[in-house]
Amino acid sequence: MKKYASLLIAASVTVALGGCASTASDTNTQTKSTSAQVEQSTVMPVVASPQNATAATGEITLKQIMADPQWIGALPTNMGWSVNSDKIVFERERKDSALSDVYIADVSSPENAVKAPLSDLHKYRFDERVVRNDGVVAYSFEDSVYVQFTNGDTVQLTRGGNTLSSLSFMTDGRLMAFSGSKVVAINLENGSREELLSWEFADKPEAVKPAEDYIAEEQQTLIQYIALQRKNRQDRQHASDELAKANNSVAPTPFYFDKSHRLAGISVSPKGNFAVIATTENKATRDDSDIMPHYIQEDSRIAAKPVRQRVADAEPVNHELWLLNLETGEKSELKYFNLPGYNDDVLASVKTENAKANGETYEVNRLPRPITLLQSWYWTKPSIRWHKNGEAVAVMLEAWDNKDRWIATVDLASKTLENQHRLHDDAWVNYRFNAFDWLNNSETLYYQSEHSGYAHLYIQKPGEAPVALTSGNYIVDDLTLTSDDSHIYFKANMEHPGLYEIYRADLSDNTIDTMTDLNGITDYVLSPDENQLLLSHSKVNKPAELFVKSATPDETAKQITNSTSEAFNALPWAVPQIVAIESSHTDAPIYARVYLPENYDSSTPNKAVVFNHGAGYLQNAHMGWSGYFREYMFHSMLVQQGYVVMDMDYRASAGYGRDWRTAIYRQMGTPEVQDLRDGVNYLVNNANVDRNRIGTYGGSYGGFLTFMSMFTAPDLFAAGAALRPVTDWAHYNTPYTANILNTPSIDPIAYERSSPIYFAEGLEKPLLINAPMVDDNVFFHDTVRLVQRLIELEKENFETAIYPVEPHGFVQPSSWLDEYRRIYKLFEENL
Repeated sequence: MKKYASLLIAASVTVALGGCASTASDTNTQTKSTSAQVEQSTVMPVVASPQNATAATGEITLKQIMADPQWIGALPTNMGWSVNSDKIVFERERKDSALSDVYIADVSSPENAVKAPLSDLHKYRFDERVVRNDGVVAYSFEDSVYVQFTNGDTVQLTRGGNTLSSLSFMTDGRLMAFSGSKVVAINLENGSREELLSWEFADKPEAVKPAEDYIAEEQQTLIQYIALQRKNRQDRQHASDELAKANNSVAPTPFYFDKSHRLAGISVSPKGNFAVIATTENKATRDDSDIMPHYIQEDSRIAAKPVRQRVADAEPVNHELWLLNLETGEKSELKYFNLPGYNDDVLASVKTENAKANGETYEVNRLPRPITLLQSWYWTKPSIRWHKNGEAVAVMLEAWDNKDRWIATVDLASKTLENQHRLHDDAWVNYRFNAFDWLNNSETLYYQSEHSGYAHLYIQKPGEAPVALTSGNYIVDDLTLTSDDSHIYFKANMEHPGLYEIYRADLSDNTIDTMTDLNGITDYVLSPDENQLLLSHSKVNKPAELFVKSATPDETAKQITNSTSEAFNALPWAVPQIVAIESSHTDAPIYARVYLPENYDSSTPNKAVVFNHGAGYLQNAHMGWSGYFREYMFHSMLVQQGYVVMDMDYRASAGYGRDWRTAIYRQMGTPEVQDLRDGVNYLVNNANVDRNRIGTYGGSYGGFLTFMSMFTAPDLFAAGAALRPVTDWAHYNTPYTANILNTPSIDPIAYERSSPIYFAEGLEKPLLINAPMVDDNVFFHDTVRLVQRLIELEKENFETAIYPVEPHGFVQPSSWLDEYRRIYKLFEENL
């Protein structure tokens, strides 16, 4: 494997930054070599400050970079393949519109893309696609389901009506689909449709109900008319039941569940004889007070928009898991007692600490924990998986307290769960890296797990130990299994934390093929016929373009789109160095992008800006085009004007493994500020930066981190801008926050330790707060409460800008421009 020096992006950058060199992580995985290379795109060097820039290089302006992003170019998005694998498919935003058009290109001439005709769009776009063993394909698009037979004929199976979803093929060749609260099987040869299963959340109808009280019992005993009516109803019900058993003209009786519950998940065996279903209490997840005012309306009134619940109001959720025998009508609950740790008091130490703070004592509790199917914003696929032979089923479960995840199989005979893999984390189980399923041709599971400290790929036969297909200090994601079980494709940062390429694991010998060597950020989609890889690849100064190559390691990738505009290409975008900064608190380095102006090492000390990325778990010190592309362009502008810029992947950032991720458990804002201090020291010691002329800014989590650094380490930055910022974690959402801080009812210490509003008295330097008012992610309420707190603390050095029509992610170019003019002004005046 390659070893990368301290500059990992562009050898054409002529300046060198002192400090640690970064090298590829060692790995224990056997790797097959490949000669696959692609021509490197030309990388533009960092340019000088504007007084030395020529007209030819161009001046980067806020007006330009905050304009509608269409000026950058018609960039390809939503890449994929046609139903037949014969067309490459992607989208481009329509000029002067928020709509996108679908483009198609032949695999034989992929660079010649044309707009797809709307009349044929169903041939190129699909929502679901499944393949039968004999090659028959079923797929859905919009309101319709299509079937493509092996002779090439395509039949439109449905158009409108009751939607068919969750398509799959049964072992007898029929197409199975969900339709409302029913599961149906469709014979594609003759069109016949059979209802396999239906369910209702209601009391089971009874022909004869027992007497509810004394007078009812007396009535049924004394009055012959009543007794006769009851007998007739009972006879009719019995006759109906007997007919249903003997004659398949009658649909099966529904399965009835607690009327106070709702469906949480369901999957039916490909044999059509069993189903696994999860139900949960149907309780509200918000109340009438969970609203957000929207002031700018067409009717000039104020609208009260419903928003999500706060984590402070969260209540535990539990799923009941059931095995349904569709042949006998038997319903059996699958208890969690066989899951190791199902009743561990995993928060005992946390509860003890909080109780002690209140002068109380806590006794360990061994009651069963609330457990659910694993569901998160990173895992949208089913957590109940049947093997295609219909004889084995696995479920992926998680504890509501976020400390455990189990993969368990179901013993259909004994109606019990059998644990296959428990992933426990004293902090929290990652909401990413949860792919799991069966191999196609053997009852063997494959899945991701982070139990080694990094997300890796495993296969496991039930009852046996898992076998690692990958290992080392890198992460594996985006798994695709081939139909013959020969390979699993994946994306990984094997060679460097900020460099992502495509690989495949060979299941015959557990070796790894390197599929791409593009040096940046690469994503992929394997063609349905498994012969081609469609790639999306970007570099730090180049937005993603499409490439295509064969699904083998012995062919180079061919670029098929060139989408950036002449206006974009003409500007001198900065190419940051990625450096590994020595940490004062961990053995691992802190990776950061460092942007240097020309002559940064002259005698005059430099001013600098440190950018804080959002979400906490994101990664931005990588070698690809950033999701923060406006911020990247802003940094290029700052560099052009003589600023040094740093963009750190402080602890909690993605891409660096479990320990890096969980360093913020119960102390958000503490490890990150420690890392920011190391970053500032690095700039002072290595980039000729004046310690007293450094500013910071960021949005969302980055805004929170701006607050924490300005409030708890006031010597660190001379000025800061917090955009759409979190001020009190008790008001944020449950799925994200409860992972890291538990819940306020259990762990108030963690919330008070981690929320900026508790440290506002520490503000000493100028602070800008930019807050969108229609933000249903980080509520405007967060800013309102902090501003009131700052007023009460008699702070004078802050100001607030509000954006009445903007959500969490700004939309209007005028808002983006206003926001960054204020940020730029803050830095110009104070640095």
